[in-house]
Amino acid sequence: MDTIQALQERVSIGVLGAPGPSREEIDTLLKAAVRAPDHGVLRPWRFLVLEGEQLHQLGEVFVKAALQDDPSLTAEEQEKARTRPLRAPCIITVVSENTLNHKIPVLDQVLATGAAAQNIMVAAHALGIGAMWRTGAMAMHPYVKQQLGFEDKDDIVGFIYLGTPTGSIKNIPPTNPNDYIREFSPQG
Repeated sequence: MDTIQALQERVSIGVLGAPGPSREEIDTLLKAAVRAPDHGVLRPWRFLVLEGEQLHQLGEVFVKAALQDDPSLTAEEQEKARTRPLRAPCIITVVSENTLNHKIPVLDQVLATGAAAQNIMVAAHALGIGAMWRTGAMAMHPYVKQQLGFEDKDDIVGFIYLGTPTGSIKNIPPTNPNDYIREFSPQG
């Protein structure tokens, strides 16, 4: 698949099964990620590739974080948090390890890391790997950041779930980009 086709046809795939990406494919995804635009060449992105038992460990981290927020969680709610990471055989956690008080604003660092995540998504599609970029409360939780080895200043940009598409793939009709263009009209 060529680059333009991958960019224009990429879709998120929520139902993913085994097998997950091979080591070679993960290496390809990360090589694409680190080519993202990066103001100041800070390379703020960090990647944690989680598979197997690590996904179960992440689930336990999610439960503990959820219980910190609401100690009255039912057993069913705890199990839901515990099994979230098991929705795919591989997760690449993408984190912006922010440099504070730098001439490059933190926003630019986070955007660069987001671009790295997008490169993973497009490269996965080009390789035929199903991918879903997820965030949510666990991506913002200080306990989750700490357990993953990061500080409060850092931002989890997303958990990219990777695997073999096992359900139907959304048919998203083409969108006309002109629908999203605004005219520049100074207001004063």
